[in-house]
Amino acid sequence: MTALITLSHGSRHPGAQPGVSELTQTAARQLGVTGIDAHLEFDAPDLTAAARQLAERGHTRAVVVPTLFTKAFHATHDVPEAIAEATEDTGLELIAAEGLGQGRDVAAVLAARALIDGPRASHIVLYPVGTSNEAAAAKTIELGRDVEKLTGIEVTTVPATGHGELVGADGIAAVAHENAHLLPLFVTRGLLLDRVHRMWPGSISAPLGADLAHIIAARYRSALSLSHAKV
Repeated sequence: MTALITLSHGSRHPGAQPGVSELTQTAARQLGVTGIDAHLEFDAPDLTAAARQLAERGHTRAVVVPTLFTKAFHATHDVPEAIAEATEDTGLELIAAEGLGQGRDVAAVLAARALIDGPRASHIVLYPVGTSNEAAAAKTIELGRDVEKLTGIEVTTVPATGHGELVGADGIAAVAHENAHLLPLFVTRGLLLDRVHRMWPGSISAPLGADLAHIIAARYRSALSLSHAKV
């Protein structure tokens, strides 16, 4: 059976890794496979160590699903580099899957959260980590528009960092009011999310966590299907 490895960016926040682990194990249960979480930095294990653990358990192959929403530097450079290094060091066959992305499936998860957590909100503020990549930042704006269509509530995107018209603490201050709902585009807990909690006067959704498990499972299945088609 082909195992599942999720690959997160990693965080200095002590609550981040448990959230990724819960997501990974929920997706693995849906797939009926072994699952393990790996991280690019800050948290352990890294991808090489995770692959080695699977190899020691007798696995010969795994699908790597990055828990990344944007297709920017981490997705295009760090992830392929980590996969190549882990493959060389462990001999485990690693199949690269697409990341979480910012498609309609993610929009649907966000919209459901917003309607449950902020049913009386007059405005939604989508709060991603952010990126300096303008194309990736534009995709997040599109994601916000998709959430707006699904909820019927106006959405403004305010990234914590990076590119955008409204960014960071100043951006949040410009849109913060009690009838607005903050909708984090976060997989798990993080320092940037803690910071906005201290500033926000209205309702806030929790990180998406295990609600993303079906998307992880879909990325796994798609990558495995493409791999089989190439054989």
